[in-house]
Amino acid sequence: MLNLACILEDSARRYPTSPAFTFGETTLNYAQINGAANQIANGLKSKGIKRGDKVAIDCLNLPYFPMIYFGILKAGATVVPLSVLLKKDEIAYHLRDSEAKAFFCFVGTPDLPMGEMGYGGFKEVDTCEQFYMITAKPTDPSPIAGTQTLGSLMAGQSPVFNKMASDPNDTAVIIYTSGTTGKPKGAMLSHSNIMLNTVISADLADVNNKDVQIIVLPLFHIFAMTVLMNSGVYKGAHNILLPRFDGDAVFGLLEKHDVTIFAGVPTMYWGMVNFDSSKYDTDKISRNLRACFSGGASLPVQVLKDFEEKCKVPIMEGFGMSEGSPVVTFNHKNDVRKPGSIGKPVWGVEVKLVNDNGDEVAIGEKGELVYRGHNVMKGYYNKPEATAATIRNGWLHSGDVATKDEDGYYYIVDRTKDMIIRGGLNVYPREVEDVMMKHEGVSMVAVIGVPDEKFGENIKAFVIMKEGETSTEDEMKAWTKERIADYKYPRHIEFVATLPMSATGKILKKELRVR
Repeated sequence: MLNLACILEDSARRYPTSPAFTFGETTLNYAQINGAANQIANGLKSKGIKRGDKVAIDCLNLPYFPMIYFGILKAGATVVPLSVLLKKDEIAYHLRDSEAKAFFCFVGTPDLPMGEMGYGGFKEVDTCEQFYMITAKPTDPSPIAGTQTLGSLMAGQSPVFNKMASDPNDTAVIIYTSGTTGKPKGAMLSHSNIMLNTVISADLADVNNKDVQIIVLPLFHIFAMTVLMNSGVYKGAHNILLPRFDGDAVFGLLEKHDVTIFAGVPTMYWGMVNFDSSKYDTDKISRNLRACFSGGASLPVQVLKDFEEKCKVPIMEGFGMSEGSPVVTFNHKNDVRKPGSIGKPVWGVEVKLVNDNGDEVAIGEKGELVYRGHNVMKGYYNKPEATAATIRNGWLHSGDVATKDEDGYYYIVDRTKDMIIRGGLNVYPREVEDVMMKHEGVSMVAVIGVPDEKFGENIKAFVIMKEGETSTEDEMKAWTKERIADYKYPRHIEFVATLPMSATGKILKKELRVR
């Protein structure tokens, strides 16, 4: 058997009183987190949740997330983490597609009404039978009449639980991602997938019980979930939770907690470079901070250099995907670090670059990055055709174009897909286009990614209005923002009379990108 929850149970045995998670002024040790997870597992079992059932969670970076995450795993169920930025209809789609039987949703904040959105989505899905509101305090009542709370589920439950004997190939987590067409797809990651990637991530960073790391990357994202939360729990490290990136907050936590490890996406490093940190003891921060990691998107070399000059600590860059659990390649600590490179394959993973015919390309030539190994997902949930298109002859096709140098280092140079990566979050043009086409005045729309100094890429929409219809850029932005997650709506809108098309009627987005 192998149940990923064993990493929490092991650290609770070895380091029961060591700090596990801190949020604000509240710190919970490993025994407390494990006890809470056991209460949740007992509660879920009492509600009929069994091995293989899907349980969704929509929660900010709060101690509730690891409690629920490991509680679900202990019960033998599968975790379905959802983006905190999803709107009602998007949540309904994810609950329906994953066949989730239960849903934990944080109440949210005045500017991020997660509870309202979550309950609205839940009410649209008949197959999702249980809804639990995560309130700010466990004893707080739900703001929505008639709904249960996480606190009520845990009340009276034992802090002792014998975790389910899961098979290593059982699905531990379903991470939603998307291709360039269609709806989001759920990548099924097994206990073995994530466990091995957790161990490898901890080894790459030399994580130990004395380490302190900030987790500001969202825990619903595979990067934060595996590379930070799981590896930190596995080694008994102290995890400082921050729900939203803010330069002032990050530098304050770096100084206050003597942080040793930080991981972020390129826009976070860009934000730290441009933040005036003069009021903080940056010398102390630099002495304590021993490791920084970047992923989610290509890190501009200039940002890397500027950060390292400011904070006096090297950034190690790697490449990963939700479908790869996530880490595929990394700049290994004992090898020469090459800025701009995503490094070499991690232990147990093979990587090669292939042309359109599937033949491996020569050193220095461009090819699609494909890989195989213990990190490759089981497939997309209930989507065999999409799985077959992505995993061919045992190799997962990333859709990213890369080169390899003579020393075996890989470099991402382009994408074969239309996917936009905004601040480390994936945005899929088709999804945005489908939403915007619902506007009564819109005739046609094409969405692309455009370069952005802060976010790497931003979203731009080219819109053809129906005859006699008019709109302004601000009006169209506001309309779209109401119907899609905040990170997905277009920041730039250009109204056009025509769109470039091929002879077959396909919109030529390549031509739009060079306008």
